[in-house]
Amino acid sequence: MTPRAEPASTSDFYSPQVRTALVLTGTGTAGAYHAGVLRALHEAGVKIDMVAGHGIGALGAVFAAIDGGQRLWEERGFWRSAAVARFYRWSRLVRLAAAAFALSIAVVVVPLAAVALGLVVFPIDFGLKMVGVGGASGLAGSYLQVANAAFAPEGLPTWLPRFVVLLLTAVALAAGLGALLDTTPRRQRGALWWRGMPPPLSASEAFDHCWRVMWDLVRGAAPLKQPPVTELARRYTELLAENLGQPGFRELIITVHDLDAGRDLVFALVSESRRRDLIRRRTSEAADRRRAEVFDLSGIARDHLADAVAAALAVPVATHPHAITFAPDSYWRGETHRLTDRPGCVTRLLEELADLGVEQAIVVSASAESPGPHALAAPRIDGRGRMGEYLHSAEAASVRDATTLAAGRLARLFTICPTHNPIGPFDFCGSYDERSDRRQPLDELMSGGYEDAYHQFIEPVVAAGGDRVGI
Repeated sequence: MTPRAEPASTSDFYSPQVRTALVLTGTGTAGAYHAGVLRALHEAGVKIDMVAGHGIGALGAVFAAIDGGQRLWEERGFWRSAAVARFYRWSRLVRLAAAAFALSIAVVVVPLAAVALGLVVFPIDFGLKMVGVGGASGLAGSYLQVANAAFAPEGLPTWLPRFVVLLLTAVALAAGLGALLDTTPRRQRGALWWRGMPPPLSASEAFDHCWRVMWDLVRGAAPLKQPPVTELARRYTELLAENLGQPGFRELIITVHDLDAGRDLVFALVSESRRRDLIRRRTSEAADRRRAEVFDLSGIARDHLADAVAAALAVPVATHPHAITFAPDSYWRGETHRLTDRPGCVTRLLEELADLGVEQAIVVSASAESPGPHALAAPRIDGRGRMGEYLHSAEAASVRDATTLAAGRLARLFTICPTHNPIGPFDFCGSYDERSDRRQPLDELMSGGYEDAYHQFIEPVVAAGGDRVGI
């Protein structure tokens, strides 16, 4: 990955004396790029007061907030684990249906292959007889005996259709069972068979792996069993709230989108001196809107951190939205809403940072900027590749719009992103790069983030100012 010549910023210098935020934005494999950037910022001693994220950036933010960024990039860390290859896999029903369809096609091809084999057998048999090899019946006779047995009434014509019907019936039963066992806490509209057709991808493995690694970080060397995710998230918020202001601990903001309310929700844990800025507004109408959208993780919303992370990892349309049940005494009066990520959430994050007194922000995105003409690549035709192309494009546009809008509210705004990234959001096993004519693994994306952070921000901005403050 070639770094850009100049960082995108509203000012030419970085100051460690002002309130600074790191914003992580993107989906899926973008988290590996975030890990590389975090490593570079950690090594350079760049002062960060607040971390904010949406999508997979929320995952990086929760680790960086408690000085756990090393668990993202280290040798046996989060993004080097074999479990990453299972992130956002096709859902069980999709995999079952695909396997059944492929097997059905293979079964139907069997008789056609048997007939096609005769086109090879007869010329060979003729050649063998010409040289006096093969006997009276020859190879063709043996083939005819096998073919007659296979196509006898009790052979292929009987059991092949039954086998195909059995496979398709198994898929239909699986879909029906999935619909009956659906634990969605809200009533759903539409025909029953649509309930048996879930979203194509699953975010559960990414969510589970996040908290497995988090438990390894929080428990230290103690050989303790991992508690339920809700309990672990509660311990996390207590740990962060008690240590805000200590070296390595930073304020945290996660933004997700509420499909039912049609608005973005903000889950934040900030210092005591900033809690009033987080909630209070001058007019009653604005204050009421804040109560609907903002959740203080150090207060009564402390149990919603796991919900915020799960919602951030939910990709719109591609995965199930995360269902969250609000407290009966909250603004939403115990309702259950569906939450998911939204590429445009980065705009809301920057708005919140400005309201909380942030003067300079570093936005990290794995979506490359437009390279200009004569740089087209062949479009992806695989399922996850098609979804990834849209997300890459939407996220690049969202970052560009968000930084443009925030330039008037933040004194300094810096952007770190690759000039070229062939790895799509769902390419957890790497991807082929047409420009270099080779396959790039996920580790290379992480290394690219590390290099881009140095070439685009640390060397031209931090080092140029001459200020390095450890965290």
